[in-house]
Amino acid sequence: MRPSSPPPTPEQRASYRDALAEGMDRFLHAPRTTCPWCDAGHLRRRLRTTDLLQRKPGTFTLDQCLDCGHTFQNPQLNEDGLDFYYRDFYDGFWEERARETAGSLRRAYEKRAAFVADHIQPKTWLDIGTGHGHFCAAAADRFPGTVFDGLDRAEGVELAVRRGWIERAHRGLFPELAAELAGAYDVVSMQHYLEHTVDPLRELRAAAQVVAPGGHLFIEVPDPECRFGHILGRWWMPWFQPQHLHLMPMANLRRRLEDLGFTVVAQERCNFDGPVNFLYSTYLRVHNAAPAPDAPWFPAAPTRLRKAARKAMLLGATPLLLAAKAADALTGLLPSSARVTDAYRILARREPLGRRLSC
Repeated sequence: MRPSSPPPTPEQRASYRDALAEGMDRFLHAPRTTCPWCDAGHLRRRLRTTDLLQRKPGTFTLDQCLDCGHTFQNPQLNEDGLDFYYRDFYDGFWEERARETAGSLRRAYEKRAAFVADHIQPKTWLDIGTGHGHFCAAAADRFPGTVFDGLDRAEGVELAVRRGWIERAHRGLFPELAAELAGAYDVVSMQHYLEHTVDPLRELRAAAQVVAPGGHLFIEVPDPECRFGHILGRWWMPWFQPQHLHLMPMANLRRRLEDLGFTVVAQERCNFDGPVNFLYSTYLRVHNAAPAPDAPWFPAAPTRLRKAARKAMLLGATPLLLAAKAADALTGLLPSSARVTDAYRILARREPLGRRLSC
């Protein structure tokens, strides 16, 4: 079971009430008319949805570029919006929940580490968006001679040092720290990080700066070409609004890496944490059909009757969840060509300058 959070304090509720009283429009940039990836002006709406997990107020639109296939939030959250929707998700009110989720992904971390280990055994590794360092702790067994460092905006990266899961913590925004870290790492990893960033192209340029010549960049991101994105619509978990700002097709990412002087040495379509598309979709539907749980962004605590109704609905949905899990197991037997995996990963080598010039 997930750890339960203590009830929100009156001060927490008042803080959210004050933030919402100023209106939701202030959280968004003006809509774009061109693609942020290729700058083409041929866009179509892919879906419109809400915050299905925390159930904070707001409506979000994802547009798709008809030229390159890039999918992006439009209008995109501005800094105030990002602060509002990230608040109490990975820290604060939901911190224990976030830690538990990260801690439960050890098998997924081990698969990512194995993917890299098939090709290289680096001496130094920087994990971008490392959170509390769970990946580095899991990967240490696969890479016993590797020194892991982590980078993140939140204080969890410093906790990772105290736990001994990483050697050094870099706290801040990756592009702003790239100059001082230039050429310092054999591997830089971005695991379900790039889709959260305001400007993924800037993040990739920073990575090209930090990866040592001959070193490697490892990326895993949601796959917007997964068939379940169409089948399940807004209930497909990897849309993950409002946090996922950009979802790029594999071919787009490959070409951009090549433009930056990388050579892709391995790629595969995969699952974030096993085949769970039906399971997560079913959970989201039940979670949103049931009365909302208690949280500081709701104006008042749920009554005892509403709490009981929510618990009854979640328990009653158990057969549906089990059936969804069985359906996921069957999809796990399908080949990668079926495009039912929800993510993909790429390992790319940064070519030394001399070799790039001779190509």
